[in-house]
Amino acid sequence: MITFSIERFSDVYREMYPLLVEHYDEISQHKEHGVPLEPLSDVYAAREAAGTLLMVIAREGGTIVGYFIAVIAPALHYGSCLTCSPDIFYVKWDRRRDGTAAAMFQFVEKEIRRRGVKVWMVGSKHAHDVTQLFEYLGFEPFEVTYAKWIGE
Repeated sequence: MITFSIERFSDVYREMYPLLVEHYDEISQHKEHGVPLEPLSDVYAAREAAGTLLMVIAREGGTIVGYFIAVIAPALHYGSCLTCSPDIFYVKWDRRRDGTAAAMFQFVEKEIRRRGVKVWMVGSKHAHDVTQLFEYLGFEPFEVTYAKWIGE
C-alpha cells in the first residue's frame, strides 16, 4: 500500500537522495550536456525555513517510491495569487502504471487547496511526456517553455 505524507526536507533529504540520482540518470537532459547532479541543499533548507517548500513523499512499506517538490509563494507579477510552482516530481518505474502518480498529485492538490493556492503549475518534459496524466487530473495547457543550451 502506498502512503503519502508531507515531510520536511531536512528530515528526508539523505533518504531520498538515491532516488534523486535514479531520477537524474533516467531523464536529465542536463546530464546530456555534462551538468552533474548538484542539489542546492542549503537553498532547499532555506525555503523550508521560510515555509515555502512543499515536499510530498510517497512510501511503500516505509520506503520512498516517489516525491513531489514545489515552491508555494505569491506570483511575482500577481502578489495576491498564491502559486504552486514545480521543482521536480518522480515515481519509481515499477509504480508508474498502478495509479501512484495520480494519487500523489491528488494528495498534493488537497494540500495546496488547504494552503490557499490559487494556481498550480506543472511541467512535462518533451522527451518524457506525462501530458496524459496531467489531462486526466484536469490540468490544461497554459504555456510552452523552450530551452536553448548556450554554454557547454
